[in-house]
Amino acid sequence: MALAFEFVNGFHDTANAVATVIYTRTLGANAAVIWSGLWNLIGVLTSSGAVAFGVVALLPVELVINVGTGAGFAMVFSLLLSSMIWNLGTWFLGLPASSSHTLIGSILGVGLANSLLSRGGGFGEGVNWAKAGEVGASLLLSPIVGFCGGALLLILAKLLVRRAELYRAPKPNTPPPLWIRALLVLTCTGVSFAHGSNDGQKGMGLIMLILIGILPGAYALNTHAPPAEFQEVAALAKSINPLLERSANGVSIGNPDAELSRFLKGSGTATARTFAALAAKNGVIAAELEKEPKSIDRRALRTSIYLVSGALAKLKDTFGAGERDRVAQYQRQLNNLVNFIPAWVKAIVALTLGLGTMIGWKRIVITVGEKIGKEHLSYAQGAAAELVAMVTIIAADEFGVPVSTTHVLSSGVAGTMAANASGLQMQTVRSLLLAWVLTLPVCVLLGALLFAASFYLFLNIFGLR
Repeated sequence: MALAFEFVNGFHDTANAVATVIYTRTLGANAAVIWSGLWNLIGVLTSSGAVAFGVVALLPVELVINVGTGAGFAMVFSLLLSSMIWNLGTWFLGLPASSSHTLIGSILGVGLANSLLSRGGGFGEGVNWAKAGEVGASLLLSPIVGFCGGALLLILAKLLVRRAELYRAPKPNTPPPLWIRALLVLTCTGVSFAHGSNDGQKGMGLIMLILIGILPGAYALNTHAPPAEFQEVAALAKSINPLLERSANGVSIGNPDAELSRFLKGSGTATARTFAALAAKNGVIAAELEKEPKSIDRRALRTSIYLVSGALAKLKDTFGAGERDRVAQYQRQLNNLVNFIPAWVKAIVALTLGLGTMIGWKRIVITVGEKIGKEHLSYAQGAAAELVAMVTIIAADEFGVPVSTTHVLSSGVAGTMAANASGLQMQTVRSLLLAWVLTLPVCVLLGALLFAASFYLFLNIFGLR
């Protein structure tokens, strides 16, 4: 299912990257989608994984640390199915909706449903609202950046590059001059690469969750890290513990996992019990890392690292300046032990996304190429929209946040049409805005309903506890 999600993502989102080269007659349709699929594949293979674990950070804490249970599998199942339902529906209608938006909405729906089904929890406590706000801001700002950036870049090009052929509609069945073709192939390549490096990571994060739930011995911990790194992290853990014990004020705690899970929820606040729980889990990390690698309880260690790292990130402002640097270094090294993606996962996601790009692209391409502006897309408009999309997505990669290739590029095309006084087809713009507005609430509802249904199935029919 995770691979099916990436396959749908390929023909749903990457169609945006090839629309401009097809409609400016820079490349034929078959050549364009094969080229784009190849660069999507390369983008996935060279990605850092930061976006993958940024998406995982949105999920409810108790479901992530118990991903091998029925509730954990219900979470992944409902996320993937609700995302695919909406993506396929909007693709069928030819609407360039956002796969990122879709997945984030599904995650929020799962978090809200989980908070209702959990005993003793308040509504919405299962959602990482701080991270959701950060991701929501990136999804909200990216189409604005696309529209304004595309418009400004076209205006700047008109001022600096006075070549009339750049700003005219392509002649029928006539390819552009060689230098224009090279520019447009370059921007298409950049968008395809950036899309693979950002969107491909969402599937990677979910596949890693599935693998950790099924095979924790192999995937809960980065066993390829050198033994010296384990020892270094153990030493850092011991040096951090006095800071935590000082703030615990001598309080002892029986269930540190429950206390840290409470603290990591949106409404969680730090108390002496929080620091006592941190000190206890930190001691577990140090003790486990000092063992022989084969004797480490990897699932338990991963849970401890996940809780401690998340809590330290939330508490970073409570430490002094010198202490803050040491805590940040410790947190980074903890994350290096668990936030890894095997090469074969990257390869299979890359292949699936690339193949998806080559199939089913036509509906979205027609919308972007023909139905946003009233006039045919010019060479300069195509290049400006794609250049803005490429830069925006690469910048998002650096910050580890998901953005929508669809929103950035289609709004970039609209921005160039507005700047060129080409006119916009308002019926298409209204449909795009409607899909943009509806994606989040519909996917929240779908995610919540599917989570509740699959939670019941996994627990009561399949017997997964």
